[in-house]
Amino acid sequence: MMQVEEFNRMLETCIPRKMYQLDFEEFLIANDFGKDAIAYLRKSFEQKQPLAQEIHDKVLSLFKRYLLVGGMPDAVNEYLNSHNIVKVREVQEAIRELYGVDASRYEEDAAKKLYIRRIYDMIPSQMENKKKRIVAKDILDRKGDRFSNYVEEFEYLINSGITIASHAISNPKYPLAESQQKNLLKLYMNDVGMLTSQLYHYNIQPILNDIASINLGSVYESAVAQELKAHYEKLFYYDNKQKGEVDFLVDDSGTTSVLPIEVKSGKDYTVHSALDNLMSISDYHIVSSIVLSNEREIKTKGNILYLLIYYVMFLENKVPEEENMYF
Repeated sequence: MMQVEEFNRMLETCIPRKMYQLDFEEFLIANDFGKDAIAYLRKSFEQKQPLAQEIHDKVLSLFKRYLLVGGMPDAVNEYLNSHNIVKVREVQEAIRELYGVDASRYEEDAAKKLYIRRIYDMIPSQMENKKKRIVAKDILDRKGDRFSNYVEEFEYLINSGITIASHAISNPKYPLAESQQKNLLKLYMNDVGMLTSQLYHYNIQPILNDIASINLGSVYESAVAQELKAHYEKLFYYDNKQKGEVDFLVDDSGTTSVLPIEVKSGKDYTVHSALDNLMSISDYHIVSSIVLSNEREIKTKGNILYLLIYYVMFLENKVPEEENMYF
């Protein structure tokens, strides 16, 4: 008979680990950012200090390249080897085709395979909508359709890791899972490079040069979703008909409070009426919130912290101090 000690040792060696694409910190390391450079960035983040202009320009330049390449290991390797957008996109297109193959492996029903692909292909366009979520009646252009008609298809896309789900919350109190609205969610592609591949194909200028006529909001938001998913268990967003919509909500275990996060890609990063409305509701007991943008200046206004977009790589539920680990 197996001894208890031996069984426990086996359990310890079989703890499952969730694997994600390379996050931005790992992308920096792949681009020859050493440990000391990363430590310097983290210290600047913790002290809420802006980087020197030269360093900021370098990090922001790599962040923009991350928006194009994403974190898929094969795409990152191709970028490091060739720096050729056509070759990077070829890798991403091959991955996209593999997603279709995976769907055919797990779904014997031809109609369901079609619905899965249709929902996935709708993600880039739905990100441009005001509500930024896929509406059931738009999937097959049938007015009577409801979310309940496509539960299995959404579950497949989410559970397979092909997409990232963010669930609607209208009553944001800690912990967020207690007030999740199951039938309202936003879907993001699991990798921002896969999104920009669909949006801009071989054209790198909208990302690298900040073309004024092109709104990069959905791209920035997708990159943040990817980073937050790597650091937090679940993603949520604030959705209230009267107050508006805030891009992300995460649980902040350190303050036992909800942390709202708004993503801004343009110069109007200080304009955020929905976030202001949310922060004005004292019943939610929200301690602070964050606005992410590509502005170098870091500042605090009331209970809103304005941070550089690339600092999202350091947002995480911190491990407690050792004295607080044991009970």
